[in-house]
Amino acid sequence: MPPSSTSTSTPAIASRPLGLLPDGREVTEYTLDNGRGLRLSAMNYGGIVTALQVPDRHGHSANVVLGLPTLADYVARNPHFGTIVGRYANRIAAGRFVLDGDAFQLPLNDGPHTLHGGTKGFGARWWDITPVPADALGNVALVLRYTSADGEEGHAGTLQVEVRYTLGADGCWRIDYQARTDRPTVLNLSHHDYFNLAGSGSVLDHELMLPASRYTPVDATLIPTGIADVAGTPFDFRTPTRIGARIRAPHEQLVRARGYDHNWVLDAERERPGTPTGLALAARLSHAASGRVMEVHTTEPGVQFYSGNFLDGTLVGSHGEVVRQGDGLCLETQHFPDSPNRPEFPSTVLRPGEVFTSRTEHRFSMA
Repeated sequence: MPPSSTSTSTPAIASRPLGLLPDGREVTEYTLDNGRGLRLSAMNYGGIVTALQVPDRHGHSANVVLGLPTLADYVARNPHFGTIVGRYANRIAAGRFVLDGDAFQLPLNDGPHTLHGGTKGFGARWWDITPVPADALGNVALVLRYTSADGEEGHAGTLQVEVRYTLGADGCWRIDYQARTDRPTVLNLSHHDYFNLAGSGSVLDHELMLPASRYTPVDATLIPTGIADVAGTPFDFRTPTRIGARIRAPHEQLVRARGYDHNWVLDAERERPGTPTGLALAARLSHAASGRVMEVHTTEPGVQFYSGNFLDGTLVGSHGEVVRQGDGLCLETQHFPDSPNRPEFPSTVLRPGEVFTSRTEHRFSMA
């Protein structure tokens, strides 16, 4: 992983070989450097972000995402650390849905349901990567491309996917998604980074704000049952709240998920009023001791806040540490879980001739 030090003033892209996949394909890790202390490393296996170096208020850099030590670890036992998630992020109940009168059955990989694309989702696929040198604004980027075959993991249609990681001189990591299909399909793309703005330890002391007055409660198997108000519940993060403040409250939803693992319905005051695809604030995460602040802005209608409930100490992280519950959290911008079976939720159907586009920005600053 890149060393923890402040960068020079020149945006740059570096690369290094990580090894071979079991099928013999080479995996390369690229590091984007915005020249102002923000560095992002990603590889062409799963589009996985292996490190994200962010300075604190004193200029000292730390990796704020969880990772694994080696390529072999990512292949064998990755719980979605840093992955591109698709073809359908989050859960589909019983792995079944009907589209245009045709029934589809996906492989079940989360108890009785399908999670994050199935047995081998986009986070376990080889992506083609093209580095993009700095532009006039000092932005450096990686363009990742993958073709998901018709029938892959039970889905219809050949899907052409392009994901672009851009690191800006303004301290923003932007993800742009684009996809086209030759048959009607369902699509929900996201990114599955586990953030820890301290760089180590627990995230329970972080403060989180979610501009959402509603969320989607879940049943005992974590499938949404509808939409409910957050008012008066531990799910009300409309004002900044310490994550550990209510995570052990005796609330049925927290008991079912072993913490937070729910989709929030964004109130979505768009930055470009009147434009449905404009960006909206999805989350604000802050860590007082380091001063690091991350704002997440997105064109998506929801965000899944997951408090790392199933990290059980069986994994060793990228720096040799044992990874336990609460060591990282996810803020996955997305459409809602199980939308193909819930016509009242925003549609996730993509048809031939349409172009799916989505953007999420992670804006880093100091408090």
